[in-house]
This record gives sequence, C-alpha cells and structure tokens, in this order.
Amino acid sequence: MAEQERKKQSVINGAMVLAMAILASKVIGLLFKMPLTNMLGMGGMGFFYSAYNVYTPIFAISMAGLPVAIARMVAEDVALNRFREARKVFTVGRRMYLLIGTCSMLLLFLIAYPYAYYASKGESNSASAMLPAMFAIAPSVFFCCYMSAYRGYYEGLRNMTPTAVSQFLEALGKLVLGLLLCRAVVSYGEKSYQSATATGQTVVQLFGKEVSNLVEVRDAISPWAAAAAVFGVTFGSFLGMLFLMLRHKLKGDTITRVELVNSPKPLAGGTIIKRLIAMAVPMVACSLILNLTNLIDAAMIQRRILAALETDYYAVYAQFQKAFDLAVELERLNISDWNRIAKYLWGAYGTGLDFRTLVPVIVSSLGVSALPAMSEAWIMKDKANVRSTVETVLRVGMLIALPAGFGMALLAGPILTLIYGRGNSSDAVGIVIPIMAAYGYGTALMAISTPITNMLQAIGRTDIPIKTMIVAAAVKVTCNYILVGNPKLTIYGAVVGTILFYVIVVAFNLTSLLRVTKVKIRIGSVFLKPLCCALLCGASARIVYWAFVNLLQNLSVLQGSGLLNAPNLALVFAIGIAVLVYAAALLWSRAITKDEVTGLPQGEKIAKVLEKHGLLG
Repeated sequence: MAEQERKKQSVINGAMVLAMAILASKVIGLLFKMPLTNMLGMGGMGFFYSAYNVYTPIFAISMAGLPVAIARMVAEDVALNRFREARKVFTVGRRMYLLIGTCSMLLLFLIAYPYAYYASKGESNSASAMLPAMFAIAPSVFFCCYMSAYRGYYEGLRNMTPTAVSQFLEALGKLVLGLLLCRAVVSYGEKSYQSATATGQTVVQLFGKEVSNLVEVRDAISPWAAAAAVFGVTFGSFLGMLFLMLRHKLKGDTITRVELVNSPKPLAGGTIIKRLIAMAVPMVACSLILNLTNLIDAAMIQRRILAALETDYYAVYAQFQKAFDLAVELERLNISDWNRIAKYLWGAYGTGLDFRTLVPVIVSSLGVSALPAMSEAWIMKDKANVRSTVETVLRVGMLIALPAGFGMALLAGPILTLIYGRGNSSDAVGIVIPIMAAYGYGTALMAISTPITNMLQAIGRTDIPIKTMIVAAAVKVTCNYILVGNPKLTIYGAVVGTILFYVIVVAFNLTSLLRVTKVKIRIGSVFLKPLCCALLCGASARIVYWAFVNLLQNLSVLQGSGLLNAPNLALVFAIGIAVLVYAAALLWSRAITKDEVTGLPQGEKIAKVLEKHGLLG
C-alpha cells in the first residue's frame, strides 16, 4: 500500500502541480502588489524593490545548489534502490541548510547599510530610509533556506505536491499580513499628521522626521510602510517552512520498511557532504554570477539614472514629462533633487520586472519536475527517455510562454491600466508599458532558460551554465552601464541588456545540451507549431480588443471610470477569445501530444476523445 502511495509523478504531471501552485501564488502576488503599489506609490515601491534586490541574490546563492543537489542525489539513489542513502542525504542536507540559512541571514543584516549607501550615491538620509525594509526581509532567508532541504528531498522523490503547497502558503501569508501591516502603518502616519495639524501645528514629527506638507508625509511614511509589507514576505516563508516540517513529521516520505531493509548501507555522512558540496558548488557559482549581476545592476541602474539626470535633466524630463507632471511625489521637486526622481524611475522599472518574471516562474516548474526524471534516465542510460524529457520540456515551455508573452506585449497598455490605472501608481503606467511590451516579446527565451539549465545540471554538466553566465553577465552589465546612463534611454536601456543576456544564455546552453546528450529535436513540433499558434493567439487578442473597445465607445456603453468600463471589459473579452483561438490552433495543427494531455487532470479521458478525432500529434 505504501509503495502505491509513492507513485512517481511524470514530468508533465509534476510540472502541472507546481505550475498550478505558482499560478495561484502569482495571482495572490498580483492581489498583493496592486493595492500595495497604490498605497505606496512608485517612490515607496522603490524602497520595497531595494530590499528585494539585496535579499534576492543572497537568498538565491544560499539555496542555489543544495536543493538541486539533494533532488539529484535522492533521484539517483531511488533509481538504484538505495533508499537508506536517500534518507541520509536529506538528513545531512537539512543540517547543512540550518547553518547556511543562519549565516546568510546575518550576512544580509551586515551588508544592508553599505549597499544602501552605495545605491543612494552616498546620501546618508536616503540610505537610512532603505534599511527598515532590508532588515524586515532578512529572517526570510533563514526560513527559505531551511525549507528548501525539504523541497529538494520531495522533488528527488518526484513528489512536487509538498513544494506546491508550501509555495501557496508563502504567497498567502505575504498577502494577508503584508497588506494589513502596510495599511496600518500608512493609516497611522496619515492620522498622526492630520491630528497634529488639526491642533494648529505646522511642523509635525513623524517616524523621526519633521514634516510640514503631504509630500513630506508620504516621504516619511514610505520606508516604514514598505518595511511592513516586506515583513509579510518573511511571515509567508515561515508558514511554508512550518508546513513542510509538520508534513514530514506526520506523513513521512512513504519509503517502506521493506525498501529500507533491502537497500545497501548508506555512505558516511562526511562522504555525502562532500558529494553534495561537489554538486552544489558549480550551481552556486552559476547563481552567484547571475545574482551578483542583478545586485550590481540594481545599484548601478539607480546610479546611472542619477548620472543621466546630471548629464541632461531636461532630456529625461522630456521623455517622462507626463508621468513627472502627474506624480504627487514630484510636483514640488527642485531640479537638484535627483535621488527622489531616481527612486521613482527605479520603482517604475521594478513594476515592469514583476511582469517579466510572471511567465518564466511558471515555466520553471518544468525544470524542477524534469530534473529528477532526467537524472534517473541519464544514470540508467535510457536515451529514449532523455530525448523525450528534453523535447517535452522545450515544447511545453514554448506552448506556455509564447502565447502568454505575445499577449503581454500586445495588450500591455490595457493590462497595466486595469491593474494600476487608479491610485498612487497611475502616473507611471505610461513609463511601464514599453518595458512590459519588450519583456513580453522576450518571454519565451527567459522562460526556457532555467529548465535548460536544470537539464544540464541533471546530467552533471554544471560547468556549462557557469561559462555561459560569465559571458552573458559581462554583456548585460556593459550594456546597462552605457545605455541607462544615456538621458534619452535611462531605464529602457536596462531592458536591452536583459534581453541580450537571455539570448546568449539560451543559445549557448541549448546548443550544449543537445550536443552532450546527442539528442536531435524535431524543430517543427518543438518550436514552429507553438510559434504559429501563438502568433494567431496574439493577433486575435489585439484585433478583438480594439474592435470591441471601439464598438462599446461608439455605442456610449460603460464609459465610467470604474472596473466595469469599456476598455476593461474589452480586455477580458479579448483574452477569452484569444484563449479559444489558441486552443483551436493547437488542435488543428496537432501541436500537442498524447503524453502531454495525459499529464493533465482527467487527461486520460481527454486524450481518448482528442485521439479519436485525430487532434493529437
């Protein structure tokens, strides 16, 4: 019975479980970011993203290698019936992560001020304002590190459900507590100022700053409100960790006693540590390069925005004039107040980054699910399954990323207006539209980069992503330094560097993967069919949106400014039609296979019907 409970999830099935959790988490994240951005405005979001930018590389470096190494070792041990060793890998990995998580948390506390000081170009008040959010997020590194040992273990057993549930709980905790705390801080600050001015005070002490008008009130509130929101992230990671600990204690891993008795004696703890480190170091190096690049970029972009402002403020103003004139935070600025303008533009760019990562994060579930399957097939020298895994990951990645990316690009304006068209963030919508559109067209490249890297890691070629990353990172940093400092480009120059980065990563890594595995993929079914179907999807979305919105406006229907206005209704209708067109195009071109359909809920029944009508490839 226990043996039946530990059924291996297929690549598609495991990816589906993770993708559903990630999608739910992203929806929750959107529900978090929408009111948060409206509460904080772009200036406050600048503090929020500054905390994330110093947290993300430390978090990613801390947990880059071990979860993958644990998953890979456990998958190999289970494939070779070494169940006792699989459990020992988990035990050793968990202890290692306890130490790594503690050290990483302390490191984040230590580097917070030096980073903030550099990013604000030596302006001590601006640097100090960044610290509350950075300190609030630091404990999250520890919680995420420790829970990653559990995730790696279950993923190695090809059970993605625990990871999926923990991701959902993380997002839910962030949404509930983060918004409540942020709202409480904003309300406290605004009420304190109103109460003080009602008694005749012209200068009020608020969060350690003297304020005399609403612009200064917002400046005083923003760092602490952002910190309150960020603390929700920490609380969410604690919830995810607690769930995995309780699940393991109550349900275990479903490895049977018979399997344990019949498995060989495990390796010594020291030997397992050496193997884990040997596997993890190249992955950590790869993540280190990527995240240090992003960390350098985060600070450099802000400094290069300042440089562009100092070079030609009026060229920057001409580019963003409408947003600058609308933004409450900027209405009384002197030309010399560069830091606030840079923080505003950085906050707008960070909003665009939210959409850049939306689809790739979902598609990354393919890489997580494929890693143990690829490791097992590779170690067992099962070339047919290696080829099948590579093709499945690439094709499904394209099927998801291409239509989503084209939709984001072609409907960037309506989507951003729907999400951020009201409140404190509405002034920046025009700035973010080109960023979202550009990243939409590059979504497919960004989405498949991580799964390709995962498959290289699964076959033991962790050296290849490192070499590729070094070249791509050098190109990205150089482009950003040159282009962001150009007053006519500023934050849009960072988009160019990022897309070039992914072009290099995907081109080199994919070529290497196919060469090492000696797999020949079918270009038509993997790339061309998904591309043609996605183009039809994007075109239909664009045409239907403009036709429908013009029809409603000509009929003077739903002209209000609320959610149920003509543009928003047209957007929902266009997305629905585009989905139907895409589904029809996939079936007509037979772009999906039976194995991919059977990985879906009720997939066996659906596959039989589609196969009967000749609609599967």
